[in-house]
Amino acid sequence: MRAVIQRVDGASVTVAGAADDAPETGTVGEIIGEGLCVLVGVTHGDTAEKAAQLARKLWTLRVLDGEKSCSDVNAPLLVISQFTLYGDARKGRRPTWNAAAPGEVAEPLVDEVVAHLRALGAQVETGRFGADMRVSLTNHGPFTVLVEV
Repeated sequence: MRAVIQRVDGASVTVAGAADDAPETGTVGEIIGEGLCVLVGVTHGDTAEKAAQLARKLWTLRVLDGEKSCSDVNAPLLVISQFTLYGDARKGRRPTWNAAAPGEVAEPLVDEVVAHLRALGAQVETGRFGADMRVSLTNHGPFTVLVEV
């Protein structure tokens, strides 16, 4: 699993044409104040154990002000699935998505990350899997880090 983590002073995700079973539009996830916006990508071979490992890493990573973690200050997280994190643009002019797990594999694993974070005590907002999403955020720093488990 791969995650792009941004330290933010607020973030939201809106959808315009959601997945088949969730046709609503508008804001589906929002965090206010200091927290993390996390884009999560899943590749072939990722497991529920890796999802739990990523959740623990996100909850305890000391990247907030004063080298604090979300667990230290009860900061919220906005978690959004992002298959394009496994895009490969080394050849040609079009990226390939071969390394990204298909939706039926990826969606439950992103849900596992969210469930593990919530079990740890985190306030977690999410995007909508498979939707046309718009993410807005104020990156604090700017600060962005890539984590792989």
